[in-house]
Amino acid sequence: MICAKRYLLLLLVFFMMSHASSSAPPKPVKVAILGASGGIGLPLSLLCKLNPQIDELSLYDLVNTPGVAADLSHIPSHAKVFGINAAKNTPPGENKELQKALQNATLVVILSGVPRKPGMSRDDLFNINAGIVSTLVEGCAMYCPHAFIAIVTNPVNSMVPLASEVLKRHGVYDRRKVAGVTTLDVARASAFFRDAMVTAGDEKNNDSTENADLMVDVIGGHSGTTILPLFSRAISKEDACLSREVLHDLTVRTQFGGDEIVKAKEGTGSATLSMAWAAYQFIENTLLALAGGDERVIQCAYVESNLTEQAFFSSPCRFGVNGVEEILPLGRLSDYEAAVLEAMGPMLSAQIQKGKLFGRGNVKSRL
Repeated sequence: MICAKRYLLLLLVFFMMSHASSSAPPKPVKVAILGASGGIGLPLSLLCKLNPQIDELSLYDLVNTPGVAADLSHIPSHAKVFGINAAKNTPPGENKELQKALQNATLVVILSGVPRKPGMSRDDLFNINAGIVSTLVEGCAMYCPHAFIAIVTNPVNSMVPLASEVLKRHGVYDRRKVAGVTTLDVARASAFFRDAMVTAGDEKNNDSTENADLMVDVIGGHSGTTILPLFSRAISKEDACLSREVLHDLTVRTQFGGDEIVKAKEGTGSATLSMAWAAYQFIENTLLALAGGDERVIQCAYVESNLTEQAFFSSPCRFGVNGVEEILPLGRLSDYEAAVLEAMGPMLSAQIQKGKLFGRGNVKSRL
């Protein structure tokens, strides 16, 4: 549920855009969701339909997309919804359906691909999803080269570098407008931390409104041990009540939270509802920033970065009208966090390189 304050801010931004004194009407805000009929796409499409800042909601997937759009169109909210089924085995340059879905998009969300199943590694995922993402990003390069591209398809650590190389080949790469969505890691770390505080019986923190709204920053990547929640920033020294062992366990649980859901669903699915919520938080914040409605939108995102030796890295970023305006400094880390950060380097670098190589050489992908 959108909190009351954020919803009022969205309404204010929408009102300002609708009544701006200009000789030309404001450009419609169009959000394209690629993979809209899947387990994440369905709830995400619903959340986006409720956002008053979105004028057009374009839904694209292999099957059932017009039906999803028809269903959502019965909700009396501002956004107009269009559903388009993908043309299979068609190059992006000849794909009229993809063109319709993407043309004039403000923000594109890429969800398409297969979810991770029991026993499937991130490398297995890459081999299946890389061609799909490459094709869709080529479409973005052709039909909405100035759109912000938010990538949810896993493995994000490789897909964002892959997308960047595809956009470079088409001469339209803007590092400020390509990001991997790591908001679910932030959500998990924050939820697990709050639960741990309750278990620890820290009434002072539990009763604090500030603690109730606390979100834990998560840096690094978006898979396994490349995920690093910064719990040291969530607890002040005088209020610390969680042991080093508990913080380690919280870190590991955050890193492998996806496995927890796959197991709970007995192999029938992965994180869908929580991922849809997290993706929507990212979309909502990004649209506010792009519209100039909030000059201090700060959220974690996996982007091209110079904070570490890794070419791509997730960390808190300041978003603005051009996308990622500033990558904020990492600041002080605990000894434990510094050790995890150093250890993740080789794995994250390898995953980045894998995506880059595919993006530079793959020119025959299809959807």
